[in-house]
Amino acid sequence: MTDPAPSPAHPGSPVRIDGPWTHRDVAANGARFHIAELGDGPLVMLVHGFPQFWWAWRHQLVALADAGYRAVAMDLRGVGGSDRTPRGYDPANLALDITGVIRSLGEPDAALVGHDLGGYLAWTAAVMRPKLVRRLAVASMPHPRRWRSAMLADVKQTRAGSHVWGFQRPWIPERQLTADDGALVGRLIRDWSGPRLPDEAAVETYRRAMCIPSTAHCAVEPYRWLVRSLARPDGVQFYRRMKRPVRVPTLHLHGSLDPVLRTRSAAGSGEYVEAPYRWRLFDGLGHFPHEEDPVAFSTELVNWLKDPEPDR
Repeated sequence: MTDPAPSPAHPGSPVRIDGPWTHRDVAANGARFHIAELGDGPLVMLVHGFPQFWWAWRHQLVALADAGYRAVAMDLRGVGGSDRTPRGYDPANLALDITGVIRSLGEPDAALVGHDLGGYLAWTAAVMRPKLVRRLAVASMPHPRRWRSAMLADVKQTRAGSHVWGFQRPWIPERQLTADDGALVGRLIRDWSGPRLPDEAAVETYRRAMCIPSTAHCAVEPYRWLVRSLARPDGVQFYRRMKRPVRVPTLHLHGSLDPVLRTRSAAGSGEYVEAPYRWRLFDGLGHFPHEEDPVAFSTELVNWLKDPEPDR
């Protein structure tokens, strides 16, 4: 599926891109968050990963709205059109951002869909605020405790996640991400994808978004916390809290060719789910299955959301 060249809905904004959706800002958890929304019905909240913003879900916004859902894609704190605050980039606070947006939208709960870092936060939100998450779908990200053990104990996963270790250096990652108009962002997306690369117009859009002042710093701060907190009391407390099981139906999606988070690292996350758990591996896709094959991804997601017996 090929995108038309994106054009900003608001002159001068590289992230408020025109389309069938509407853009607005929502206040939650002490900050302002940009969202794109489309459709009416039960809320489905879409949370992007690195190095992207809400635009990663452009195909799913349309598919979900067509299927009878209110689809909302939000920009995480510090990214896209959301506030760039000086602090608040630990996973517990970022998860509260997501659940805060759900509340601000006037909804009792949401089906929460997250990719990459957004998936990590979706796992976290389902544990921390279970009453606000009626279903959970995670793409390209193991459960946080699985992620930690794989990064520390699996040499192949440690190598695959080398960018996470590289982000621990001060200032250098920010400069690398914004150099040459965000060229590194384009290389990462191409290197992490399978043979079905996201189209060039989308890659250029991500490059421009990363070059918005302070975005690169805010985008890497969550990864700095993930590593630097491993031996700190706040990190120990977080991972202890994540022992609590997820108690909502969960769909776990993964690309078989994902070079960033190995299939072996993601598989087995079901041990933290005390509810119907469905694992779906997309053959021939990499780290961005929702963009590499949006039709297959959206079909799987919509069918699961509509399935009254998701344990089948």
